[in-house]
Amino acid sequence: MSPLTPSIVYDLESKKTFAEVGGPDKMDQLGVSFLGLYSYTQNKFFSFFERDLPKLELILQAEKPTIIGFNSIHFDNTVLQPYFKTLKISELPQVDILADIYRTLGFRMKLESVAQATLGEGKSGTGLDAIRYYREGNLEALAKYCLDDVRITRDVYEYGYKHGYILYTS
Repeated sequence: MSPLTPSIVYDLESKKTFAEVGGPDKMDQLGVSFLGLYSYTQNKFFSFFERDLPKLELILQAEKPTIIGFNSIHFDNTVLQPYFKTLKISELPQVDILADIYRTLGFRMKLESVAQATLGEGKSGTGLDAIRYYREGNLEALAKYCLDDVRITRDVYEYGYKHGYILYTS
């Protein structure tokens, strides 16, 4: 399925918690430990550690894909932007599942709630697990966790694209 071409689904994991940077208004200071990405054009998952983000910026500048995510406009884009020298990620076309949920229902929810109800499967952990994996140097677990979230986000998006709705637990 190639709903919007070129399109990518992405998710990132931060190096720090909100408490460590002084609150959610300082998201741009969280740092990126890992970014997982699914490319519809290539039908393939990609991994980017912090050192690889300049390469990602070049790819995004060249392809100008539609970005699909879950809370990507509010969180992921804000955390990622400091790594880009010229690209303003907010200027790329965006599909943010959580933003659509909020516009429709008037409240926010976790990807876990949507994934359980829509796909019948949950996430493999939490963002705090990802920070712990990073700090322990367990980069394999970090990558697996993030790429699982990318796959779940992609599958939720595709379900919604195909059926015109997604489900959630209340």
